[in-house]
Amino acid sequence: MNKNRVQVKIGGATYTIVTEDDSEYVENLAEMLNNEIRSVCNANPSLSITQAAVLVALDQADACKKASASSDNLRVQIKDYLEESARARMEVEVARREVERLNREISDLRERLANK
Repeated sequence: MNKNRVQVKIGGATYTIVTEDDSEYVENLAEMLNNEIRSVCNANPSLSITQAAVLVALDQADACKKASASSDNLRVQIKDYLEESARARMEVEVARREVERLNREISDLRERLANK
């Protein structure tokens, strides 16, 4: 895949990012990161850009870890639902066969009664 060189400005510094991702995607990430750093700096004027960046990174790491845990939880739930669905389909098939058997039995009994 082609490598893109994308220049972004974060916290007043310019960075050249070499990536396979779309340049617009990387620019959007950088803008989001820059806005978060600016927001932290505005809320805490005594923080340096580096300190604000570390706090933003910590917040992003927390969000990533929680999203990953949530994703794992959803995978487990989906797996459980699929297993439950498979069991229900088997039960439906067993019930369908029983209904067919009972219908044949009813037909046989009607036939016997008709022949008497």
